[in-house]
Amino acid sequence: MADVLTHVLVGYIVGVSLSFRYDWIKTEQVTLVMLGALAPDFVKIGLFVPDWRVAHLLGVPFSWSPLHTLFGTVIVILLISLLLAPRYRKQAIILLAIGVVTHLVLDIALLTPTGEAYAVFWPLSSYRPPSSGLYLSSDRWPALVAGTIAVALWAGRRYWSESEASSGL
Repeated sequence: MADVLTHVLVGYIVGVSLSFRYDWIKTEQVTLVMLGALAPDFVKIGLFVPDWRVAHLLGVPFSWSPLHTLFGTVIVILLISLLLAPRYRKQAIILLAIGVVTHLVLDIALLTPTGEAYAVFWPLSSYRPPSSGLYLSSDRWPALVAGTIAVALWAGRRYWSESEASSGL
């Protein structure tokens, strides 16, 4: 998969792009899109707390792997939304879901040896969509491209806000 930085940058790009279109999306909401872009990578908690340890503690079979699927990320989004005030939950769920979609799209774009992506829709379906083969997980150019676009959007957003403030809009 694309590295974590690329996922965060793409979440930022999408969030800022949406903020140009929708006035209600401010910096805080862009952060929610970025957090959603990280949600499928919560599976990496398994590096610190292995599956076998959780299974031993709970006494039932356990795996972190479903967190990297559409179903797992829906559960993560719903849990994150519970941390927010009820009036913000709907908005947060939508923005987190947008971030998750950017992550899953980037992962499906990976070049894989089988030509297929992982079972994104598990447990609803074991269908493995075809991989677009756009880049390898070890490639650095996706982060460079995303970083360049993110910096341009950051500067554009900053310039746009300053010009609106000075013109009295």
